[in-house]
Amino acid sequence: MSSLPTPVRDPEAVKGVGFGVTAYLMWGCFPLFFALFQGVPAFEILIHRVLWSCLFLIGLISLLRRWPPVVAALSEPKRLGRVLACALLIGLNWGVYIYAVETQQVLQASLGYFLTPLVNVALGILVLREVMARLQLIALGLATLAIGIQFALLGEMPWLSLILAFSFGTYGLFRKQVPLDGLSGLFVETLLLLPLGLLAFSWLSLTGISHFAIEPTTTALLIASGVITALPLMAFAGAARRLRLATLGFLMYINPSIQFFIALSVFHEPLSTVQLMSFLLIWIGLALYSYSAWHQSHKRLAAAR
Repeated sequence: MSSLPTPVRDPEAVKGVGFGVTAYLMWGCFPLFFALFQGVPAFEILIHRVLWSCLFLIGLISLLRRWPPVVAALSEPKRLGRVLACALLIGLNWGVYIYAVETQQVLQASLGYFLTPLVNVALGILVLREVMARLQLIALGLATLAIGIQFALLGEMPWLSLILAFSFGTYGLFRKQVPLDGLSGLFVETLLLLPLGLLAFSWLSLTGISHFAIEPTTTALLIASGVITALPLMAFAGAARRLRLATLGFLMYINPSIQFFIALSVFHEPLSTVQLMSFLLIWIGLALYSYSAWHQSHKRLAAAR
């Protein structure tokens, strides 16, 4: 009897999964980090996240000798418009996310990142005029229904979730049009935000309301906010080079799932029946979306053989 052939593992793909899981685990645990800031407003944390990210990335890019794409991007000011749009969108996303953690609304943040893939579908239809598969349209309809239920039964829109989802989804839309890798792109984005950050930091210092260099732990956390911004991005870049987009898409759900469980088990945020119903509808939509994406990817691979 002939034995069945043993599947051959691609070592690069295994590394890619490791990098991807690491990146999304780090992003998922961000609420635990930002909850450490006691009495520091989200606006000030955002300023320091921009400042220290930029400084950390200068050292990292120098160490990795990745200056050529950065210099090329900065030498063409006409192309910096889209990068500036990316910078403003990611700054908005960071600020709202920090605010969500500070005000113990991590469930809303989790919902926002669960919504992001479906927002990408909506942007593809509305902006890029893409034709979507039926299951993807059903998934989008379920997400819309989930938001509508929250509005109808709770009398309010989940604004934090929507801002996070649309800012990150729109960021991704612009980011695809910028010919920069993740690390170089993040550096140029933070570099464009640096003047605003420095002005805001100067204003906080001059008015005496800055929390920097007042208490050692807070100062260390503010500096660390820049480092933790770059580390998961580096892991994600390692995953993106080694994995198919469909695989990355499945790993992406690690981030909001961890945030969901942190919100319930660590921060003990209340989860109403209406909110749970919204989450369930979005999870069903994501399952349909993921199956559709996997099916389309499988068909493309089969056609290429």
